Amino acid sequence: MLVSDRATAKIPRPATLRESVIEAIQELIVSRQLKPGQHLVESELAELLGVSRQPVREALQQLSTEGWVDLHPGQGAFVHVPTLEEADQLLAVRALLETESARLAAQNADAEGVKRLRELCARGIAAVEADDVEAAVATNSELHALVTALSGNKVLAELAAQVARRVRWYHTPVARQRGMTSWQEHAALIDAIEAGDAARAAQIMREHTEHTRASYMEQRAAEPVEPAPKPVRRRRPRVVSES
Repeated sequence: MLVSDRATAKIPRPATLRESVIEAIQELIVSRQLKPGQHLVESELAELLGVSRQPVREALQQLSTEGWVDLHPGQGAFVHVPTLEEADQLLAVRALLETESARLAAQNADAEGVKRLRELCARGIAAVEADDVEAAVATNSELHALVTALSGNKVLAELAAQVARRVRWYHTPVARQRGMTSWQEHAALIDAIEAGDAARAAQIMREHTEHTRASYMEQRAAEPVEPAPKPVRRRRPRVVSES
């Protein structure tokens, strides 16, 4: 044996069709092309994604276990409608993780990292000015991920990545409302990181994430989304025997 099993490098395997379909449907949900509460028809999704119905059916089953889709017997699949409690809890956890990320980034970021943050901030501002919500949301996610990466804490980065996609789902409907204010907060955060002011960076990130949470709650209060109706059990017709 040339090398031990332990030392053998793992060859990345290509994503399966099922995994690719899961990823595609998730992205449609996050970007709000599939809206909360929307009925998901297998044949329509299959046609949209250019696949057969089988991988779509398998993907919906998996997305159901992960909380992205609700399956109702007799009615089908629906995009999950997050409860206010779900959103509040996740955004609260996000605030804790990213506040610590900002604090550590101020201690550990180098000049190249700060330069990359400023480039992302400029791109985000341009997206807001062009009213390109999709680009603004994507750039926002990149900037927050970079702050976490610059923290130097790999465990923190892994935990933040686990909630990042769902955070983007919640951020999308309020991105236009937050508008340029959000990017002014980002600019102030980058200034604090560049200055090495850990306390200031943490404070700005804490307030920034709280503003997003509050905006989401206000938006949900103004435009509540009803979950899919629960299936109604149909009674079998009684068979009357002939006398």
